[in-house]
Order: sequence, then structure tokens, then C-alpha cells
Amino acid sequence: MSKIKVLVVDDSAVVREVVKQVLESDPGIEVYATAMDPIFAMEKMKVQWPDVIVLDIEMPRMDGLTFLNKIMSERPTPVVICSTLTEKGAQATIQALAAGATSIISKPKMGVKRYLQEDASNDLVGAVKAAARANMRRLSNITQRPVIGAKLNADAILAPPGTARLGLTSEQIVAIGTSTGGTQALEAVLTALPRVCAGIVIVQHMPEMFTGAFAQRLNSLCQIEVLEAKNNDRVIPGRALIAPGGKHMLLKRSGAQYHVEVVEGPLVNRHRPSVDVLFRSVAKFAGKNALGIIMTGMGDDGARGLKEMRDAGAHTIGQNEDSCVVYGMPKEAMKLGAVCEEIPLQQIAGKISAVHAMVSGR
Repeated sequence: MSKIKVLVVDDSAVVREVVKQVLESDPGIEVYATAMDPIFAMEKMKVQWPDVIVLDIEMPRMDGLTFLNKIMSERPTPVVICSTLTEKGAQATIQALAAGATSIISKPKMGVKRYLQEDASNDLVGAVKAAARANMRRLSNITQRPVIGAKLNADAILAPPGTARLGLTSEQIVAIGTSTGGTQALEAVLTALPRVCAGIVIVQHMPEMFTGAFAQRLNSLCQIEVLEAKNNDRVIPGRALIAPGGKHMLLKRSGAQYHVEVVEGPLVNRHRPSVDVLFRSVAKFAGKNALGIIMTGMGDDGARGLKEMRDAGAHTIGQNEDSCVVYGMPKEAMKLGAVCEEIPLQQIAGKISAVHAMVSGR
């Protein structure tokens, strides 16, 4: 199998060298060129077009967002954004995801070399591999080193659902889990929802600090309210809560009312937030009063949690392969028997709307 050919574009020589070293520690990846800005990058791309581009946002002569928009309009190519952890960087990165970038790797302003070599190396390799598998045709339609350590499951955060019966409630919950390609897919779903729909809880794999900017963007586009979740936020009709990066989000219930708990904890399925953690909590506290949806993404986070939701009586949906940017998470859920039905992305909003209509009798 041929290696994934990567072009690294960053104005920092240190970052370019470290990213090259980290990526080439994986035998399936070759960094064939680096460039200090998009102007130099375009010269390299005239000689050989990359399979994946690792791109900084803030650069001289031409910024990364302008470069990304140019690429996506001329020849859509998988792009992984390597962005600084600042509020300004977060806002620009969310715009990049909306424009077609597949994922984000964050980098601090200080200690970037050690961070990329140690803390983010596995994430960087995984992001490039996921990007190389991305269905860019599907992404365009929507938008117009080996792993180290034990792979924990949701037991690390929350005990499995028991057999105790839940009290009656008419409140319905929609739980969504997604990863690579999910920012564009979520925008397509949430912007299609009416102002009043069932309360929604979402895990989108995304680094700390970027989920707030992502929620703000969606809130500006949607009829429903979209917020980055805070501890004890109510889950109510017409509101979607997105798990904050770097923390797990669990659904909890008090009487007939639902709220979320935002907690620290270890990585689960090598993610924090984890879809499995959210789905398990929904199975435990909402049971058959929930709709579970697993969407585009690489890996298997969410598959077991969705199975627990189905076993608890919830209806479960997987995004079908043709409409996924990366058909990984829905595929693993299907293999486990966790999915009641697979549907295209464009039908998901209708399923969410139907939940509230059914309960309200409309």
C-alpha cells in the first residue's frame, strides 16, 4: 500500500520539522514537502499534489483560511488544521471546518515542540489517517505513531445501565455522536430543525476551546438555541447542548426533568468527550424516551453506547455510508447491532422533528 503523501504548511520552522518527525514515525505516512506559507505551498503542489495537507491558520502573505477556500473551490483535498489555542485561532478554525477542513489539532503558544511530540502525536497521526480516508465528494456536498496506553471504555466514567424501571415522563431526548466530518454534518442537521424540537445533547470530537466557538457559530445559524454545555444546564425543547472539549458530558435526570453533568475524567476510547459516555448516560437515565444518532467519524467511539441505548428501548439511527465523510463510527455500531435503521444525512433532521411532533400530538 502506498504511503499517505502529506504537505505541511506552517510559518514556524520548528512546527514544520516536529510535525514532519511525528507523522513520519508512522510507516504509512510520508511528508513529501513543507512550506512556510500558502504561496510556497502552491509551488510545491504544482510538482506533486498531496493526499493530505496539515495547515496553520495564521500565516504571512496568505492566511490559511483563504488558502483553504481556494483549495476547496478548485480541487477539494483533505485538510487537517493545526491551530493555536487562542480565542482568535478558535474562531478562524471553526470557519475552516465549515469550509471543508476535516479536523483540528491544537497547538499551544508556548512549549509547542514538546506538546506536538508528546501530548498530540497520536492525535496528529490519527487525524491525518482519518483525513486520507475522507470522502471529499461528500464533504463538498455538505459544505457547498501507534496508539500508546490502555483503551478505556465508558466504565471509567459511569456504571452500565441497570434494570430498574424509569419513571414516566413525556420529555424526549435526542443524543448525537460524531467525529471526522461531523462539524459540517451537524450544521446540516441542526440548521434544518424548527425552533421547537426535542432537547438535544451532542458529542463532537473536538479539542478544548474550540467547542465554544463551534457552538456560537451554530447558534448564529440555527432556529434552535445551541450552547456549549455547562454543568447542570437543562436539556429542554429547542435547545442543543454540545459537550465542551476536554471534558465528558453525561445526561442526568431529576424527576421528569433532564440536565447535563460536565465532568473531568480519563480518556474513553481515547476521547474526551466520549460518545460512549454520553450514550451510556442517556441509556441509563432516558431509556426508551431517547433517540440515539451516530454520524460520520473514524473509530468506534459510540458504538457500544448506542447498543446500550437500543437495549434500553431507545430508537437508534446510523448515518448511511453514502452520506458519511468517514464511515467508521456508524459502521462499527452497525456491526454491533446497535442501529435500528440507517438513513442519509438529509433525513436525520426529519427524524428529530418527528420525535417532538409525536409527543406533542401534532
